[in-house]
Amino acid sequence: MDNTMLFEMKGIEKIFSHVHALNKVDFQVKKGEVHALLGENGAGKSTLIKILTGVYPKDGGQIFMEGKEVEISSTHDAAHLGIAVIFQELSLIPTLSVYQNVMLGKEMSAFGFIKEKKEKKKIEELISYYGFSLGVNDIVETLSLAQMQMVEILKALASDAKLIVMDEPTASLSSHESELLFNIIHQLRKKGVSIIYISHRLEEVFNLSDRITVLRDGKLEGVIEKEDIVPSQVIRMMIGKELSEATASRPMKKSQEETVLKVNNLYSPGSFRHISFEVKRGEVLVLTGLVGSGRTEILRSVFGADPLQEGEIWVEGKPYKASIKNALSQGFGFIPEDRRTQGFSPLLSVTKNVAITNYDKLSSGGFVKGEKERALGQQVVEMVDLRPANPEVAVGNLSGGNQQKVVLGKWLTRELKLILIDEPTVGIDIGAKDEIYEMIEKLSKQGVAVLLVSSDIAEVLRVAHRILVLREGEIVKEFCEGVVTQEEILMASSGFGEEGEEEENGKE
Repeated sequence: MDNTMLFEMKGIEKIFSHVHALNKVDFQVKKGEVHALLGENGAGKSTLIKILTGVYPKDGGQIFMEGKEVEISSTHDAAHLGIAVIFQELSLIPTLSVYQNVMLGKEMSAFGFIKEKKEKKKIEELISYYGFSLGVNDIVETLSLAQMQMVEILKALASDAKLIVMDEPTASLSSHESELLFNIIHQLRKKGVSIIYISHRLEEVFNLSDRITVLRDGKLEGVIEKEDIVPSQVIRMMIGKELSEATASRPMKKSQEETVLKVNNLYSPGSFRHISFEVKRGEVLVLTGLVGSGRTEILRSVFGADPLQEGEIWVEGKPYKASIKNALSQGFGFIPEDRRTQGFSPLLSVTKNVAITNYDKLSSGGFVKGEKERALGQQVVEMVDLRPANPEVAVGNLSGGNQQKVVLGKWLTRELKLILIDEPTVGIDIGAKDEIYEMIEKLSKQGVAVLLVSSDIAEVLRVAHRILVLREGEIVKEFCEGVVTQEEILMASSGFGEEGEEEENGKE
C-alpha cells in the first residue's frame, strides 16, 4: 500500500448552538487504504463526513488534499476533488439501466445529443477493470442489493473518485451479498482507491480496516493500526469510560407474572429466523442489535403489519393469528420507528390524530361523536403533558418530543395488554426522553407488557427488565439476571460476546 497521505483534516471544529459537535478533530486517510471511522451515536462521525463532502462548512481547522490545502464549500467542490459518498439509502432510479444511472448528470453529449455508445464503452471498461458482475444495459430494479451497491460504486468511479465514503454499506445486505461487497472493497484498495468505512458491525470493521479512527463526544479518541486492534479495547474507547454502576443497567430479573405474549420459531425470509420469546405482564422486554438485525421486522410481524411465513403466537395462552385487526381487538398498541410517515398525520390536529386509533370508541351508527372526539383529545393532552397544551394544534408543528408524546398518547386511552414500541426517542431532546421513559415505566407498573426495540444502548439499560440481543436475524444473547453493561451489549451485538467474556475471564 502506498503510504502517502491522500488527505488530512487538521483541528476541525463544528459548533451547533454553542455546542461543539467537533472539537479540534484530526483525521487522515492514506492512498489505497480502508480507514474505518467509529464512534457511538452522536460521536461526530456524520458531522465530520458532512464537512469533508461539503454539506456543512467547518467552523475551524484545515483540509489538505495530496499535500495542498483546499476549501470544500459545497458537494460540487468535494466531487471535483474526487470525493464520493455511498449512503445507506441507495440513490438509484429503478427503471433506468446501469449505464443511465451511472452517467445521470454527467452525460457525454455533442450538439444536444447524448453519446450513448461512448457512455456505454466507458462503463463497460470500468465494469471489466473491477470485475463487477453487471451488464451496462441491466435495469436496476432487476438487480440484487449487492449489485445495486456496485452501481453506486460505479457512479463514484465514473467521476474519477479517489476517496469513497461508505456509510453502513452492509446494513441491508445478506451475508453472501456482504462478501461480494468486501471483495469489491479489496479490489478498490488494490487499484489505489481509498475507502472511509462507517459501520456499527464491528466484526467486519476489524476484518476490513487498515486503520481505525475512534471519535467520542466530538473529539478524537485515538487512531489504531490493524495489528493493534483489540476488540474489547476499541469498544471501551468508543464508550469512553471504565464501566461502573453509572453506566450499567438496573439488575435484570426474569418476571414471574403471567405470560401476555409468547412467540415460537417465528420466521420471515430475509429478515429473521428461529425467534422465540415470552413477554410477561408488566415486563419491559427490549430487543436490541445492529441495523439490519431483524428487530423492527419482528415487531411489525407480531402486530400484523408485515407477513410471517412460519411460527406460532399465543396471547394469554390462546393461539393468535397476527393481523392488525386482531392486534387491536386483543389490546395491542404499536408505535413505529418512523413517526413522521407512519405514526401521525402532520397536517391533522392532536385531536384528529388521537381519534384515528380510537374511532371504534368514538363512533356510533357510522357517525363520529364530535364531543367525545374533542374530550379524548383534551384527555391525551393532559395525560402526556403536551406543550403547547392545545389539542387543536397541527401535530406537524410540534417538537419531535411532543410529536412522540401524541403517538404514544393515542394508545394510552385504550385498554392495553401489550404495547410494541420501535425506537421511542430517536431525534428527541434529553428532557423529552426522560418523559417518554417515565410513560413507559408507568405503563409497565399498570401491568401492560412492553416489547421495545432500541439501538441506543444507554436507553436499553435505562428501561429494560430483560434484554434480547439480535444479530443477522437471530437471537444471540439474553440478559435476564444481574447487572448488564454497555460493553457486554456491544460485544454481543457485534459478534464478539464470547471472545470478550473469555478475555475478561482470563484477566481474573
